[in-house]
Amino acid sequence: MEKKSRRKFLGEFVAGSAGMTLLGCAVKTPSPIAVPKNTDLLPIAHECDICVLGGSCTGVFAAIRAARLGASVCVVEKQNAFGGVATSSLVNIWHSLTDTAGKTPIIAGLTQEFIERLQKRDCVIFKPNSPTSAYTLNTQELKIELDEVVLEEKITPFFHTSFSEPLLNDEGKLYGVIVETKSGRQVIKAKYFVDATGDADLAYRLGLESYTHDLMQPPTTSANLENFDYGEFANILKEHAKEFNLPEGFIWGAPVPPGNTFMLCGTRMYGTDCSVADELTKAEIEGRRQIRAIMDMMRKYSTNERKLNLVALPSYMGIRESRHIKCLYQVKDSEAMYGLHYDDAIANGSYHFDLHHRDEGGITFKELDGSQTYVNPGHPTEASRWREETTENPTYYQVPLRSLIPPRFDNLILAGRMLDAEATAFSGIRVMVNMNQLGEAAGVTAYLALHHDKAIKDVSAKEVRETLAKGGSIII
Repeated sequence: MEKKSRRKFLGEFVAGSAGMTLLGCAVKTPSPIAVPKNTDLLPIAHECDICVLGGSCTGVFAAIRAARLGASVCVVEKQNAFGGVATSSLVNIWHSLTDTAGKTPIIAGLTQEFIERLQKRDCVIFKPNSPTSAYTLNTQELKIELDEVVLEEKITPFFHTSFSEPLLNDEGKLYGVIVETKSGRQVIKAKYFVDATGDADLAYRLGLESYTHDLMQPPTTSANLENFDYGEFANILKEHAKEFNLPEGFIWGAPVPPGNTFMLCGTRMYGTDCSVADELTKAEIEGRRQIRAIMDMMRKYSTNERKLNLVALPSYMGIRESRHIKCLYQVKDSEAMYGLHYDDAIANGSYHFDLHHRDEGGITFKELDGSQTYVNPGHPTEASRWREETTENPTYYQVPLRSLIPPRFDNLILAGRMLDAEATAFSGIRVMVNMNQLGEAAGVTAYLALHHDKAIKDVSAKEVRETLAKGGSIII
């Protein structure tokens, strides 16, 4: 489905990758086998056409797309609000909706729609010349916007509700899920399912093949602060981080419009697989410890008369990556880094590839133009190239629909960071504006499968792309 010779394409990549460290070797993890359950004694909480597990923007966008096309939809969310990392984890930056040249729009759809809704409330800062932080949002306002649209589209929400187990009939077909609610264990039945849980909880518990990368993007606990001086903080951190047992990493953040609050994203919990219960718990506690250490460090060494004030901690940390599910197709590092196009592309992205190092602090950023930089706070930036210079460079990469569709269970599609992708490719694809598009594509695909009474893998990618375009997405 590529638009140029695979032999030529891979030859260019190998030639340009001399001296690179190979990253992202997949390590298979064991998957449980789902067993049909007798649910006669469990109450039926809801029945619908499409059940979306996970209420991040990715999951909600899947639900909105399907509902607008005419499906009855529910969304199951373990937190008390929609929005996922953007809202409950306080991460308030959405990256550029244009290509790397900043000229050609490549993303629109529901991402653009919600930005416009927030702009009406003066809750967006737009920086057109900042490709990695184009939109800074008040994501607490985003929580309310998501509530409003979910209700407008007559989507059934389930808050404080956790997915527990899949339900299979005698033929092995997925027909429902057991959920844990305040009212006890209940069952939700549906014809199609979208796994937007982030950790691929439904797919994993169905026994689908999964893997993790050797280089797993570490989670981060963010915090909202008042009277934050980034320059002073960076200098103090450089001199005193070790005193407070703060790991080397990468510090960034953004103001929360329209007030004087700053979202700081500067903690790191290296070597954590957040799909493992014990590791998740330890990482949450360690993240808050690091925030406390930052506050103690600033109280001791800051000369600013306006004292730094901790305003808010997230209800859960920002998880960049955990397990991935083997799907009909895996996005290769080489394909993303060379901007390969796909006939079944359902998302476009221009965020650079960022590789968090486990054995040293900092991040290596790889750009589509072949350049790369190693950035570590307190150390000089190192510039180099991952491939030779060329006269023409790609300005965006794509994600194929096949990377969201597992080979088994005809009524299941994935939406989110559990997609099938190699490590470097994933390091760019994973950001929220790209995940938003995956959600929209999953919702449209699930609806078309429902509409045509087909298996998800048999839905026409051409029709998915056409339907996404009619709904406002930019399809290239």
